[in-house]
Amino acid sequence: METLDLSPVVSDEVTCTTCYMCACRCGIRVHLRNGQVRYIEGNPDHPVNRGVLCAKGSAGIMNHLSPARLRKPLKRVGPRGEGAFEEIGWEEALGLAQSWLSEVRAKDPARLAFFTGRDQSQALTGWWAQAFGTPNFAAHGGFCSVNMAAAGLYTLGGSFWEFGEPDFERTKLFLMFGVAEDHDSNPIKLGLARLKARGARFVSVNPVRTGYSAIADTWLPIRPGTDGALVLALIHELFRTRKIDLAFLRAWTNSPWLTIDAPGTAEHGLFARGEDGRPLVADGDGRLHAWDAPDVSPSLTASVTLTDGRRARPVFVTMAERYLDPALAPERAAAVTGIDAGRIRALAAEIARVAFEEAITVETPWTDWRGVRHERFVGRPVAFHAMRGISAHANGFQTCRALHLLQMLLGAVDCPGAWRYKSPYPRPTPPPILPGGKLGEVAPGAPLPRPPLGFPTGPDDLLVDATGRPLRIDKAYSWEAPLAAHGMMHLVIRNAWAGDPYPIDVLFLYMANMAWNSAMNSAGTVRMLTDTNPDGSYRIPRIIYADAYASETVAYADLVLPDTTYLERYDAISLLDRPIGSAEGPADAIRHPVVAPDRDVRPFQDVLLDLGARLGLPGMVREDGTPRYPGGYADYIVNHERAPGIGPLAGWRGEDGRKEGRGEPNPRQLERYIENGGFWKMRLPEQALFMKFANRAYLEHAVAMGFLARPEPVVLQAYLEPLQRFRLAAMGHGDRQPPDHLRGRIIACLDPLPVWYPPFEGEAVEEADFPLRAVTQRPAAMYHAWGSQNAWLRQIHGENRLYMHRGTASRLGIADDDWVHVTSHHGRITVQVRLMDGVEPGTVWTWNAIGKRAGAWALDPRAPEATRGFLLNHLISEHLPGGEGEARLNADPVTGQAAWYDLRVRVEKAETGRSVTEPALPPLAPPPGIAAPKGPLRFGAAFGRSPENRAKGR
Repeated sequence: METLDLSPVVSDEVTCTTCYMCACRCGIRVHLRNGQVRYIEGNPDHPVNRGVLCAKGSAGIMNHLSPARLRKPLKRVGPRGEGAFEEIGWEEALGLAQSWLSEVRAKDPARLAFFTGRDQSQALTGWWAQAFGTPNFAAHGGFCSVNMAAAGLYTLGGSFWEFGEPDFERTKLFLMFGVAEDHDSNPIKLGLARLKARGARFVSVNPVRTGYSAIADTWLPIRPGTDGALVLALIHELFRTRKIDLAFLRAWTNSPWLTIDAPGTAEHGLFARGEDGRPLVADGDGRLHAWDAPDVSPSLTASVTLTDGRRARPVFVTMAERYLDPALAPERAAAVTGIDAGRIRALAAEIARVAFEEAITVETPWTDWRGVRHERFVGRPVAFHAMRGISAHANGFQTCRALHLLQMLLGAVDCPGAWRYKSPYPRPTPPPILPGGKLGEVAPGAPLPRPPLGFPTGPDDLLVDATGRPLRIDKAYSWEAPLAAHGMMHLVIRNAWAGDPYPIDVLFLYMANMAWNSAMNSAGTVRMLTDTNPDGSYRIPRIIYADAYASETVAYADLVLPDTTYLERYDAISLLDRPIGSAEGPADAIRHPVVAPDRDVRPFQDVLLDLGARLGLPGMVREDGTPRYPGGYADYIVNHERAPGIGPLAGWRGEDGRKEGRGEPNPRQLERYIENGGFWKMRLPEQALFMKFANRAYLEHAVAMGFLARPEPVVLQAYLEPLQRFRLAAMGHGDRQPPDHLRGRIIACLDPLPVWYPPFEGEAVEEADFPLRAVTQRPAAMYHAWGSQNAWLRQIHGENRLYMHRGTASRLGIADDDWVHVTSHHGRITVQVRLMDGVEPGTVWTWNAIGKRAGAWALDPRAPEATRGFLLNHLISEHLPGGEGEARLNADPVTGQAAWYDLRVRVEKAETGRSVTEPALPPLAPPPGIAAPKGPLRFGAAFGRSPENRAKGR
């Protein structure tokens, strides 16, 4: 009898690198045999996932070996969309791109629109765009979760997910809002396991009970887009019952800062300031002081008369008046959210009880920024986490702000047991970077004076001309989206097609499937990409697209630059970009080539630097005109300095590799990372672990590392003065004025204190016509389009259904597996349903990005993804009902965040005999070198333990 080997040797080499199957950026150990990838497992030493790896990460082999991998550069030789390409060499491809781009830069750099997807290298791409001179740059955040990032950075100097994390080790009550099983999945799974093992309580607020919500102790099935109303009801209850950490508000927030109380004037609602410009506070006797004056003890309630005779009152007084209003009581919220008023009150009481009656301490002395010594850290063990479920709404920015205000009222910010900053955060509120591209700053052949993306603080920082016309193609940083910190990628193709606000010459996209699942109005977007002028020329003249795979967007490019897979290139997971640090200290990581490409492809970062050198962009060439980084992205990672001593990677800096954070370039830096498993991390001193926004030890550390310019406190912004500046302009004050049709919306929605207003789409349609709300979420085993082409993951999710509540379906005469028509104000799809109990009754939902267009991704045109999969995108418009313009963007009016989850629909039973989802666009022809496999993929068969292989000794 043969003995079964339970631990066979599967490889002859193991290399550690970083996963790229989602945005989690876990550490992986890649096993190779004879130079081929054999097996991927988690790296137990890595700070992000500690060895845990999800289905996506384990299946990375099949992305690396995907039949859809592009083989060579492609040049279009027929009409767009017909797959008519010829393969060309890299020199021809780069020469063609150089000629198009140099022509644009010499004439008007703004006529290049350069937008990237989930590339995780925005520090490089943004720097490239600035050097080129175009303001028209952004990554995917505008249609992802810019509301989360912007609200957090303006309010706390950090945000949920990438810039902060729950203290899973100490929290006693954990509340999660709108989180699916995609972003940060492995750390959250690890954290929830530890949390539940300790007996801590877990509450999930989500319309759908899958994944994390399925293991929550309490699930609150909220109506989409109403989270803000729930949070404000909780805040109302805290004020009503006086369960507020007044000492925290007084010491660490701008709650005691005085605001000018002079309705009708140009400074109403702005902070009262001294002659030096510093905001003022009043003490208990009504005497005025600069907020940061030594030994000042500010009052939260003392209203005063200023030296010029105007009245002023603390922010806290305005907060109390606002949030004690009976209009915010749980009964009112219950009518909006669908959550019983008693449950809302009970949740508020539980939050207050845990925060104030079950406080915890860490017995470590620390010193605050004023020099005051504290004997211990006091923790409010209530932690929050939120994601796209609350962000992707027209009210998402204010909802995120409301959650942060709730944290402040509890004193549950960066203390033991609460939400904590991930180093290198916090940053100043907001970060002191203004977007480049103001009138007069875009010039032929010149770089921008500042990065294209930044953080405006008032009307003077907007990118608009003297008439108020937007200066960016996506209209970011205009009156329609003043705080568009991540741009508005979802509007680029539509605006370029319309020439609104102006035409462009070149659309340059990287890894952004804007012709399918990353577009609102997918079918309409395809028409825009192929639409022509009367003379037959395309309305978007030239399109360059870079991707590793034959996605739906490839078919519409004029020039295709094939990228590598993540196992074939260098990447920097940088502190300058989207870091992987934790509350315990900073960390960064690399990817590096585990195997060499077997195709004529190049890493996009190498290509971008090559193009930059060919174009002579500043920073990418030496004085003699030769490339500054001839070794490509790896050369850049090691030798580029954003400021003296500050480069893409913080570890092993200095000529001898002994410096961290700041230091000269180290030629062996990448070798040191590889030797250490692909990452670097640092643990903060014990006295710097908490209260980082005001902790002298941390602030000094942050300056030494290059995270902050000065060791000054980060004041938590309960009241957001920049929003009031925009409101004052809308009221008619100041030289810069918004269009008349936007004034009312700016005044209502850009409130400096968190508010809730109904999602715009629901207000624009009749409830009787579209009674249901529709949302999507990512499945745990998929991450957008690149996952649903994966041969292993397709076996888990090969098609998707529309999920409905059983009771709702019953009332509509719909049974499980029925086919239905789903109709919005914009379009109609026909799909199959699956009934369930774990969904809010007025909500339908489906998995995101599983539906594919036939012919794309090297899938058989009859593949279930194309015949039984679907997208809700066909139902979603870039604009609200009633036409375009006149304040009709289907987006958040503060940031421009795409309001994907405001969709309203009706569902009707379809006629019998259906077997294919609709709409079904014509199949795409595969590009050269790409063909659907003729049979099952058999990767690993040669490694298997079949009788034939055993006989051969394998």
